[in-house]
Amino acid sequence: MSTTIEALADNGAAVASGDHAFTYVVGWPDVSADDAAAIKAFWRAEGALNDEAAMDQRVKQVVMHARTRDGEVAGVCTAVPVTPPRLGQPMYYWRTFVGARWRASPLVMSLLKRSCVLLEEYARAHDYPCIGVLLELENERFRERGRMATWFNPRFVYVGRSDRGLDLRVLYFKGARLKQAPAQA
Repeated sequence: MSTTIEALADNGAAVASGDHAFTYVVGWPDVSADDAAAIKAFWRAEGALNDEAAMDQRVKQVVMHARTRDGEVAGVCTAVPVTPPRLGQPMYYWRTFVGARWRASPLVMSLLKRSCVLLEEYARAHDYPCIGVLLELENERFRERGRMATWFNPRFVYVGRSDRGLDLRVLYFKGARLKQAPAQA
């Protein structure tokens, strides 16, 4: 069952963007049937996903989504546990999709910050099934504005390039420990 929250990482206030304030609905680890239907409709309308099987799989990965004051879905972020060979450690691979109307707003960063807090709390409560969040930067605006080796809020560190040639960044959870010995170089 999902829970509506107005803030996790932003001091209790809804995030305002121009005339839009967003409400954040937590779907981790199980999204409600009503929220799943709204998210699928959003993906279809925005041309993000159209294949029903792909949407069924992705909706199981929803961490949270943002809704406008009118209840319209504005953005969705997902996470899936992966163990990238380069890191050799279990991480949550994080993705987001924001509707075209809100792409110039701070919504993507707000979803990232809030979902990282949520994923870390979940990991801590479940003996760290994953030790952090892996972010592959597809968004050119993020790539160009975030050229620092380490971001500070949230604290992502540059770890190289993905197989697709995109910047990879990792946020390690406080208190997490390596799950297995890293491979020898």
